[in-house]
Amino acid sequence: MATVMTRPPAAGGTPPSSPLSAHRPTVADRGFRYLALACGLLVFVILALIAIAMVSKAWPVFRDQPGRFFFSKTWDPAHNRFGALAFAYGTIVTSIIALVVGVPVSIGIALLLTEVAPSWMRTPVVYVIDLLAAVPSVVFGLWGLLVLARPLDNRYADFNNWFKHIPVLNTLFSGGGHQGTSLMTAGLILALMITPIVTSLSREVFATVPPAQKEAAWALGATRWEMIRASVLGYGRSGVVGAVMLGLGRAMGETIAVALLVGSNAQVTGHLFRPGDTMAGVIANEFGEASGVFRAALIGLGVVLFAITILVNLGARAVLNRSERQLGGAL
Repeated sequence: MATVMTRPPAAGGTPPSSPLSAHRPTVADRGFRYLALACGLLVFVILALIAIAMVSKAWPVFRDQPGRFFFSKTWDPAHNRFGALAFAYGTIVTSIIALVVGVPVSIGIALLLTEVAPSWMRTPVVYVIDLLAAVPSVVFGLWGLLVLARPLDNRYADFNNWFKHIPVLNTLFSGGGHQGTSLMTAGLILALMITPIVTSLSREVFATVPPAQKEAAWALGATRWEMIRASVLGYGRSGVVGAVMLGLGRAMGETIAVALLVGSNAQVTGHLFRPGDTMAGVIANEFGEASGVFRAALIGLGVVLFAITILVNLGARAVLNRSERQLGGAL
């Protein structure tokens, strides 16, 4: 019978290893760590370069009229008077409308696809949502202008009659008569545009909830809604916030669809059915014919939009971290 000779283990009970096998993983890990660090720093470098380039191009208007640019709502290129307040207001209002309308619908669709709908229905609905995300923004804008604007203008008149005697609401839901182009119309189209993004990301987050958490909720006698609220929404809170932030970024930076539907009227108004304008919209409409201080003012609007986006994301991250700490303390 043949015998197999085995090499005895080295002293200390550990098998011998060659220098090659001992040092290769260490070098590879160190190289991967440096590569990942470089990629992470590259993001900050790119953001810094973008900020520096835009601020340098917009510096003439920041230097000559800083107070007027940031706190005035007057936009008069013929007299070199540039104020960003009305455009910042329009950007924030249309984005808030998009979130208020689009986020509940998106989360509802995501919960339907992961928790309620039968399996034969899920795949077709997912395909439709993905196709909706692939539609160009100019198509949404033209559809809203040619098909949706006039019927909405008629509905705005109905809202005026319904809420005319209710304080606050009679201010918000008033206006109309502008062929449907308004802050509300632009916000509704933005809500339609961000729905596929928020839905897809939320659905992926909800699909990763451990089945044990759902089964534990069922075992404790929870209803379907209680199980979803405690297990699904609680587990996927950070992912949903990330999805909402991506949708907000899309809404704040959208250009063509908003430029077609918002009305292109730089004003600060509490009437949502009246025209307004956004920073991205005015840049798209007027940048081609701008020069000198006028072009610097438009680039300055881009700087303001860039800063608002960063501040919103930082604020959302702070709120999420605080809620996670409170949740951890409660547990």
